[in-house]
Amino acid sequence: MAKAGKKTSKKDASGQQVVAQNRAASYNYHLLEKMEAGMALAGTEVKSLREGKANLRDAYAEVRGTSVWLVNCHIPQYSPGGPFNHEPLSRRRLLLHRHEIDKLIGKTQQKGLTLIPLRIYFREGIAKCELALARGKKEWDRRQTEREKETRREVSEAMYKYRRR
Repeated sequence: MAKAGKKTSKKDASGQQVVAQNRAASYNYHLLEKMEAGMALAGTEVKSLREGKANLRDAYAEVRGTSVWLVNCHIPQYSPGGPFNHEPLSRRRLLLHRHEIDKLIGKTQQKGLTLIPLRIYFREGIAKCELALARGKKEWDRRQTEREKETRREVSEAMYKYRRR
C-alpha cells in the first residue's frame, strides 16, 4: 500500500499561506505604512481563496463611515458552490479596530494617499489582508527606482565575481 504524498502549499517562514499578492504595488506606489486586517467573507469565497484563486491587481481599500471596504478584488466563484455562490467583484468588509480606522480616516483624507492591499493570506486558518498606506509614484520615481535596482544588482554581481577569484 502506497503512502499518500504530502500536500503542497505556499507557506512562508511564519506559517502563513499566501493566496494572492499585489506585486505591482511597490512599483507603482511609495508604501508608507503597513497593517493587517481580517476579512469578512462568505463560505464560497473562503473555499475559492483556499484554492489559491484571487486577483489584487486593480484592488484598493476605502473608508466609508466607520468601516473599511476592499473594492475591486476579484475572487472567482467556487465551482461546486452552485446557487449559493458569491459575486466575484463584490465589496468585502475589512475588520480593523476602531482606533485604526480613525487613524486611516485622517491619513486617507490627505492629498495623494490611498489604501492598497498587498496580499491576502491565511494565518491560523483565518483570512487576512495586508494593507499599505501608499502615495502614487510619478514616472521619474519609477525610473529612479529602476536605476537604483540595476546599480544594486551590478554591485552584488561584481562582489560575487570578485569573491569567486
